[in-house]
Amino acid sequence: MVTHPRTPQVAKATTNLSTLLRQTAARLAGEVALVRGEVVWTWADLDARVDALAIALDEANIGSGDVVMLHAANSRDYLTVVFATWRVGATITPTNSKLTPHELSSLAEVVRPTLLVVDEKSEDHAVALGDIPAWIISDIVGPETRPQVGDMIDEHLGSRFEDADVMSGDPAWFFFTSGSSGRPKAAVLTHDHLVFIVTNHIADLMPGLSPDDAALVLAPLSHGAGVHVLTHVARGARIVLMPGDSFDASEAWRLIGLHRVSTMFTVPTILNRLVDAVDEGTDPTPLRYVIYAGAPITRDDQRRAFEVLGPVIEQYYGLAEVTGAITVLPPHAHDDVPTYEGIVTAGHPRTGITITIRDSDGNRLPTGERGEICVVGPAVFAGYLDNEDANAHAFRDGWFRTGDLGVLDERGLLYITGRASDMYISGGSNIDPREVEEKIIAHPHVQAVGVVGAPDREWGEVGYAVVVADGGLSESELLSWCRDHMARYKAPKVVHLVDELPTTAYGKVTTPVLRDLLKSAGRWPEASAR
Repeated sequence: MVTHPRTPQVAKATTNLSTLLRQTAARLAGEVALVRGEVVWTWADLDARVDALAIALDEANIGSGDVVMLHAANSRDYLTVVFATWRVGATITPTNSKLTPHELSSLAEVVRPTLLVVDEKSEDHAVALGDIPAWIISDIVGPETRPQVGDMIDEHLGSRFEDADVMSGDPAWFFFTSGSSGRPKAAVLTHDHLVFIVTNHIADLMPGLSPDDAALVLAPLSHGAGVHVLTHVARGARIVLMPGDSFDASEAWRLIGLHRVSTMFTVPTILNRLVDAVDEGTDPTPLRYVIYAGAPITRDDQRRAFEVLGPVIEQYYGLAEVTGAITVLPPHAHDDVPTYEGIVTAGHPRTGITITIRDSDGNRLPTGERGEICVVGPAVFAGYLDNEDANAHAFRDGWFRTGDLGVLDERGLLYITGRASDMYISGGSNIDPREVEEKIIAHPHVQAVGVVGAPDREWGEVGYAVVVADGGLSESELLSWCRDHMARYKAPKVVHLVDELPTTAYGKVTTPVLRDLLKSAGRWPEASAR
């Protein structure tokens, strides 16, 4: 019998993510690193603040094995907290700053934080977490009832703290998935995993990124925008934070011109607002990469953004669990984007990623057939924290199951046709909301649409469409048009006209927010409709 050599199982140290900042600060000490309003810090300034806060964390006995939960809106020291946590070898858990105290408590039960860092608006959240120590992070002087991050930094400025050693597989970031239902799920992102993501982003999304570039942060650093910032830290590109907590398209364009912003990460709804705000005084020429992700986009919106901003828009498809690194549709491909049954492609697989389409039993499907999108590669996360059931469901034969439905064509381009969990069954037929949305958006007076399945006594479930329209289109007229332009069982039963589609805190139009809007408008069926 032939014996084959086995791969040695050796415990290996790996790069601490904090080293990205340390190395950049050594190369570019006097160059601008971060801008927020009137505050301008160099790379040396930012690195020194991280050292100072790391000393404070160390004095609080926070290090390897500990978790720092960061519940705050974007602020000038947000990244200081993130990198100081890594510098001492602990794990960061950023959260959506719009969560309620009860929702934050549910997340804390999963990750069991050693320390909570909150902004000055979140005292109720600190109280909700009981005996967990809480520090205040703020651009202003916060309430003196709790230790201030700024004060601790000032106390230790000038002292150095070496990056802690970390091992391959050590967690760096517990990333809560935005679509969690039931028990919250924390995706474990390790130091080596995120170093690959940074490298992959540079290779596939922003080739040639350098200290000559500047990034405008339009979204909360707690999720995808925070991952993107790691890429800019690694390359020494300036980071410009919006001065307020809410998005202002005019202010964004002002900052783009002032700081010669060349890269941005956003979602389709914000991209559309940026495009709408372009006027004769707007200069988009500094832009090199306007990256959008997180939600479907229509071909019309893609085309308009391409025409207004030029060949700089770039799409990627990814999840928290694959950390934004499944496919990319580069700028040059936006001139003539391929479609599948009206759905624009999400692009080709990212470097190091393999995609297959599988049926419900896990069998590979041939080119052109729709099924679940499954992926493998170094961008796939380590699994969900302390959640064996979720891990068993998410992985099959080693492949990560995205829960999204899609098709691969003969060129390897991926088309996302919907989400398995959003599908509804009407009269025994499976209906993909995305397919219905693509047909409704073809109406000349429809600007945007979201479709959800709602309970129905006769059919089990039926489609409810939330629609933004112009030209005086009525609900009854659109319902009639739908029945003429698609199979009757796919046509929505209800059309609800609105001025703007609702979105999550991250600018996504999701099934839950559409359902909540219909309920608040009194259009959702009573429970007895089942």
